[in-house]
Amino acid sequence: MSKVQEWVVVVGATGAFGSVMVERFLARGLGVLAVARSADTLAALAERHPDLRCCAADLSQDSAIEAIRQALPGPVRMVVHGPGVSVAGGVMAIDTGALVDAVNIKVGGMLRLVRAVDGQLQPHARLVAIGGHYGFEPTAYASAAGVCNAALVNLVRQLSLAYGERLVTAHLVAPGPADTERLHRVAADRARLQDSTVEAVLDSMKAESSIRAFTEPGQVAWALEMLLAPEATAMTGSTLMLDAGRRRGLP
Repeated sequence: MSKVQEWVVVVGATGAFGSVMVERFLARGLGVLAVARSADTLAALAERHPDLRCCAADLSQDSAIEAIRQALPGPVRMVVHGPGVSVAGGVMAIDTGALVDAVNIKVGGMLRLVRAVDGQLQPHARLVAIGGHYGFEPTAYASAAGVCNAALVNLVRQLSLAYGERLVTAHLVAPGPADTERLHRVAADRARLQDSTVEAVLDSMKAESSIRAFTEPGQVAWALEMLLAPEATAMTGSTLMLDAGRRRGLP
């Protein structure tokens, strides 16, 4: 009897991090359901990966729950919630509506994703939220990222408690800044506030790392593959810091 294919659901699949995750999971023989808001970008991703299943859904809306539920082909091995949020400025200038929207996408979206797949979760499935180091190391220049990623820490621990009896584990992966288009938008926003240049801001951000490096999408994909191992069960409710040595404080 052939083994039933297990599936990974990746939200934010067309982004710089998500596209690498999709490639890695498919290479492992897992089915991948790619979720993103844009049907066009999903179609472009599917052209590169013919075995990919796609679902256009907006995780900021409750309608995404049923859309993902209907698109899911089989039992779930892992879900990865990794949508980006808009660069909305620092704590002194951010529009409060933009901050609420960011929390809705990151925290509300993770809850909607989990509810969509709940009936297909297998024992030892992984619930993974992609956060960020600003949730642990706040800065005055990235208010939305700091607030919503800090909230994810608490949410992941709640999920680990709620799903523990089903042997389903919950994890937060917190990368540092990656050299992506989004990072350049953050740097441009900070440069305006500091009356500086984008290049100078990027250099200062790199210097925040103890190894003078940005996090790479492939490093985040590696961490997710590691979480598929049976031994990763011991980490439920905890955070994997992939910040290239940016965090200065203690837990």
